[in-house]
Amino acid sequence: MTGFRRDRDDSIIPRGPLPVGLILALVGLTLGIHIAANAFTPYEFHRDEFLYFAMGEHFDLWRMDTPPAIAVLSLAVRGVFGDSLVAIRLVPAIFGAATLLLACLIVRELGGGRFAMGLTGACVLANPLFLRAANLFQPVVLDQFAWALGFFALARLQRDGRLRSWVLLGIATGFGLLSKVTIGVFGLAVIVGLLLTRRLSWLAAPGPWIALAVATLLGLPSLVGQITLDYPILGYMADLQENQLARMTLAEFFGGQFMGIGPGALLGVVGIGFLLLHRDMRPFRILGWALVVTIFLLAALKAKPYYLGPVYPLAFAAGAVCLGQISRPRLKAAIQWSLLALVIVFGTVSLPFGIPVLPPVQMEAYAARMAGEEAVRTNRGDVERIPQDYADMLGWREQVAAVAEVYHGLSEIDREKAVLLASNYGEAGAIDFYGPDLGLPPAVAFVGTYWLYGPGDKPGEVAVAIGFPREHLDGLFAEVHAVRQLGHPFGVAEERNLTIHVVRGPYRTLQEVWPELQGNN
Repeated sequence: MTGFRRDRDDSIIPRGPLPVGLILALVGLTLGIHIAANAFTPYEFHRDEFLYFAMGEHFDLWRMDTPPAIAVLSLAVRGVFGDSLVAIRLVPAIFGAATLLLACLIVRELGGGRFAMGLTGACVLANPLFLRAANLFQPVVLDQFAWALGFFALARLQRDGRLRSWVLLGIATGFGLLSKVTIGVFGLAVIVGLLLTRRLSWLAAPGPWIALAVATLLGLPSLVGQITLDYPILGYMADLQENQLARMTLAEFFGGQFMGIGPGALLGVVGIGFLLLHRDMRPFRILGWALVVTIFLLAALKAKPYYLGPVYPLAFAAGAVCLGQISRPRLKAAIQWSLLALVIVFGTVSLPFGIPVLPPVQMEAYAARMAGEEAVRTNRGDVERIPQDYADMLGWREQVAAVAEVYHGLSEIDREKAVLLASNYGEAGAIDFYGPDLGLPPAVAFVGTYWLYGPGDKPGEVAVAIGFPREHLDGLFAEVHAVRQLGHPFGVAEERNLTIHVVRGPYRTLQEVWPELQGNN
């Protein structure tokens, strides 16, 4: 059974044999790098990872403010393997390796051979953008995987037009809906690609509609959660636009591609041109247009440079196939091997920016020497001592230990009444992750996702509050006492100089004031 009828004049380059040994070596090397890095890293979990652990602990498939795939994975991996850094981060490493595998398979669909697959795999493997995504338990790597699977399904469609390829496209899009809202850009880019390549006749066949049904069914928890909670994603996107994206310029967006991707970005540009212009790529033209539409959409939205990451597995693959088309053997070999060498050198030099292997002091010196301020600039434009993701992996255990010391220093009567108040989801998530072993109750926070978890049952007669400015607490409690100062010198600005307060006598109970606190800091 087919999903559409192919144009008779389409001529497609035959697929070559699959170099299983090469692909297994690349996949194995990817997994090995991440396992070793996480086994010996001088850092701990990232603040975002704590939030995703909390989402797993408060799991409600049909009532989540963000796509639930990461919460499902958190619930599963912690339930089976516990809280080991290596075990938990093996999950993103597997998805990163799968993304590399799909990039190689796309090469084969486009008619590329062994060297093109090796070059493409090296571009994915030796790249800080993909290394960091596959090192952190975050939705970014799931998004990259979903796009790569979607592009692979589209490439397969050009070859066989079979219903199973449409189903695969539906699975990719549905998984993307469960992972990150940016899959909407992928869907729109594919639709525009259909229009530009005059493939609307496909819609007369059952394949596209089955793909849509599969994607909708798989992504239904994300859609229902947004409807049930009155579309919280709109608020998060507005906040992101105001606080992080508003300052982004086109020069930063496009310049960031070459700074972050290195020589592979040039291969990606070649790949886009190859898909759009080369006669052998005529059947795959929709892929080229999907890339172009994605680039312009993200540029128009003032997206961060790394948002474009999911297009690179396809762009690398097409560029590598293009180099394989060079007719002069010596010239082809010179270009291919030179580019491969540049990719490997770039990957080696930039490795500390992709995986947290250097301790903070050495990382500070390395970042200053190799990349200057841009390597340590935060999402909000501030300059830190080390890259923001690394700064966000420091000091959490010490914070929770300090909170535990203050909490256990209360009288027995006060401890029974006490609530742990955190000023952001990182502090709250760290308390919920490390706190049980220290005899702490769950944290309460009225920011973002944590606000949905509510204030708990205690009215807040006594609270241990971390990270709040004094004036904020003065507006909520009659008694406010600063009892402890702490912070990590390499942490992000908001975590470098923290005060732990013990507060008493709320003017109103937490339950009464909770509806007014949503989104406050």
